[in-house]
Formats: sequence, structure tokens, C-alpha cells
Amino acid sequence: MTTANTIANPIPATENEDWGFYGGMQDKAEVAWLLAMTAISNATGEPLESVRLFLDSRHGRHCSDDVRNQLLVGKHVEQAIHAAITQWMGGTINLQTSKQYGIPRGLPHLTGFVIHCEVTEESLAD
Repeated sequence: MTTANTIANPIPATENEDWGFYGGMQDKAEVAWLLAMTAISNATGEPLESVRLFLDSRHGRHCSDDVRNQLLVGKHVEQAIHAAITQWMGGTINLQTSKQYGIPRGLPHLTGFVIHCEVTEESLAD
């Protein structure tokens, strides 16, 4: 994301510093948050606010676990985030997950859970 895009579309701050992705990233949280927000939005085509909802959720915590696993094998933060995104985008929503969460079958996991978090937030606001 360019500086102009960042100014026009500022990256939302976490609303869950203790848990979710941010909490899971511990000492790397600040840098990882900015990188993950942009990379996930680019990968899924979903808006930054939807990505924030995902990263602040328990699903975001699971995503941080995958990033940290990549860090443990020697990848740098940006490489680890991209590896985790590739992993999440590589799997698709199966029948069981579709029934449990109401996410359409066949979507990449990452896209499905970002959308799920957005829809859940919208339904709570009604």
C-alpha cells in the first residue's frame, strides 16, 4: 500500500490488544499488524475494516499462531505473514465449516472467515 493510499484509507487500529492477532504476536504485534492488515486485504479483496474484525477475533488469534510458527522456522515477519496467508488461502471452506459458520462452501478459508467476521459484526449491530 502506498503512502497516499494509507492516508486515504488509514489502517484501523486493533480493538483487541490482549487477544486476537495483535495479542498473539506479542513483541512483534505493531509491525505485524500493519503488514497483515494490508496483505490480508490485498489477498481477499475485502476492506480493511473487515480485516480488522477478523484479526481481532479468535480466528485472528489462530492466524497469529500460524505466523508465529513461520517465525520459529526462521522467516522474517513479512515472510511469515505471507506464508500464513498462503496457507489460509490454500484451504477451502468445507461442508462442516459451512454449516457451523454459515460461510459458503468452496471459498478460501481466509476470505470466508474475513467475510464471516464482517457479517457477524453487522448482525450484532442490528
